[in-house]
Amino acid sequence: MFLKWFLALAFEWSALNKKVLKQIKSLTPGDLIFVSWFDASIGKSLSGGLRGIDIAVSSWGVFIGLLGERNKHVILAQNNFRYANGLYDIDYTAIPLSWTVGVKMIEKQHVSGEEAKQLLNSFLMGGRRTLPKRTRQQKVKNHERLG
Repeated sequence: MFLKWFLALAFEWSALNKKVLKQIKSLTPGDLIFVSWFDASIGKSLSGGLRGIDIAVSSWGVFIGLLGERNKHVILAQNNFRYANGLYDIDYTAIPLSWTVGVKMIEKQHVSGEEAKQLLNSFLMGGRRTLPKRTRQQKVKNHERLG
């Protein structure tokens, strides 16, 4: 019984994964996309059991690549802060490919290929880049510590 269930699940996942891979192969960095996916969930046995497991998520952003050393992730740049010399600080979402249900193109080349390349390079550099202090955004303190 378990083997039959497992094989049916594996076949369903394989078909879904092939559909998603086909959708992703049509993308180029810089495309504005919509991704539907399921997130991990946490709960207690009394919180609904199976009804509380599937957490549907919708994400929009600029596709910058399919990356990951062990598990591939769809990388979406969502907010970017441009500094000098084409460096960006990026708010991003990394969606595990295996959790992805569908990908839909909203606008082809929403940002130019060159800008998408700069976004990707900034993402890959991560915390290794050093910006002069005068170009960093400063944290604003509106209130002194109360006490």
